[in-house]
Amino acid sequence: MFEWLHDLSSWALFDIFGLAKESHLGEAVHFFIYDTIKIFILLILIIYLVTILRSYFPVERARAYISGKHKITGHILAALFGVITPFCSCSAIPLFLGFLQARIPLGVTFSYLISAPLSDAVVIALLLSLFGWKIALLYVGVGLLIAIVAGLIIGTMNLEKEILIEVKPVDVVSFNEEKITFSNRAKEAWEYTEDIFKKIYLYVIVGVGIGAFIHGYVPADFISKYAGGDAWYAPIIGVAMGIPMYSSAAGILPLVEVLTQKGMLLGTALSFMMAVVALSLPEAMILKRVLSLKLIAIFFGVVGFGILLVGYLFNIIL
Repeated sequence: MFEWLHDLSSWALFDIFGLAKESHLGEAVHFFIYDTIKIFILLILIIYLVTILRSYFPVERARAYISGKHKITGHILAALFGVITPFCSCSAIPLFLGFLQARIPLGVTFSYLISAPLSDAVVIALLLSLFGWKIALLYVGVGLLIAIVAGLIIGTMNLEKEILIEVKPVDVVSFNEEKITFSNRAKEAWEYTEDIFKKIYLYVIVGVGIGAFIHGYVPADFISKYAGGDAWYAPIIGVAMGIPMYSSAAGILPLVEVLTQKGMLLGTALSFMMAVVALSLPEAMILKRVLSLKLIAIFFGVVGFGILLVGYLFNIIL
């Protein structure tokens, strides 16, 4: 989807400005520019389009549809929807905001936010090619399970008051009147998008900057040295080391392959990958403007515990 941006940023940095492609600085700067622009584009487009669509379709009806289903059904649908959206943890936040904007239950929105970065078609294809269909199916299955269960837990805790941004009520008069023109709808949607973007963009820059530094300067050997082997604490170290990092699952899978070749057990390596893609520090930095620290801590704690269990389970059965 963003290959053009990747190629363009590579051409500008390495061919025009002369940065060394294989250097730590080159990798870090390229990562920062590429991911910042990509997330900005997704933020603006998705929030804008969701707002436009909301003007035509009363989201109260959609919310009632989900609420009217069995409690687990909404979480399952949100988690499955996450599988078909090719977003990393930071890129999934715009649609997460759209769900909040549509007043979808908070726990259901978290099921999506967790599922989207963990499993998508690219990840499934890479897992198939690297580890075979059994590992791929097992990974996707536990990824969905984590998303559904974590969303259910968060949904039962009545944490809606921990949302820091204003979620506009869906019964905005101009959005529900049939006579409103498209230009007015577009204008209101842009004003709302601009307001949300102004509240978030600095956190995107800081968050991606941290991720870019780690991406460029933290070697794989450092991770495998302290989280390799079959020690009982290896998955804990893997998760702890994965959280500060930032990448998509597709981007981190080659590293997972290298780590397993260097002696890290597959369960530890996959729990490390899950922590990188689902609980990145840059994601927390961006969410800080949207959610309270309490809710972010609960989100990280519940999902982190689930990832740890998956790591131990994989190490036992594989």
